[in-house]
Amino acid sequence: MAKAKSQSPKKDEPTPIEPLLVDANNAVAGRLASLVAKQLLQGEHVVVINAEKAVVSGNRASLVLEYKERLGLRTRSAPWKGPLHPREPDRLLRRMIRGMVPWKKDRGRKAMKRLRVYTGVPEGIKSKRHLDISETSREGRNTVYLGEIARELGWKGLV
Repeated sequence: MAKAKSQSPKKDEPTPIEPLLVDANNAVAGRLASLVAKQLLQGEHVVVINAEKAVVSGNRASLVLEYKERLGLRTRSAPWKGPLHPREPDRLLRRMIRGMVPWKKDRGRKAMKRLRVYTGVPEGIKSKRHLDISETSREGRNTVYLGEIARELGWKGLV
């Protein structure tokens, strides 16, 4: 009778890496971005979920105006020619994280490849445990959700 083979990984095969799951629900986007950037630079794989529920502190009207001016929507006659700026909340958050990583260097490029940012919660991740960053929340203060800013910029995503 033949023995059953063990399912242990071979020496040459890399072990699967379990990513660090971070929930951006009610977390201040800048503080969240700095924590995620630090983990990426330390070699962690990071997955951020609920990017549209991250908050940016400040007055809603002035924040939207600032983002629109950055886009050049109000003054440029041909906005489709570029420079192209993100409008989706996951890409806005990704760009905030990129600003805290030395992305022009090899170390930063590798760190950004270890990052995944999602709006909502993907199907494969729903059952997994995630890190809640409650110490960065600013409930009851003058804040705006990143999804609301994205909607003002033209994002037609989640309703």
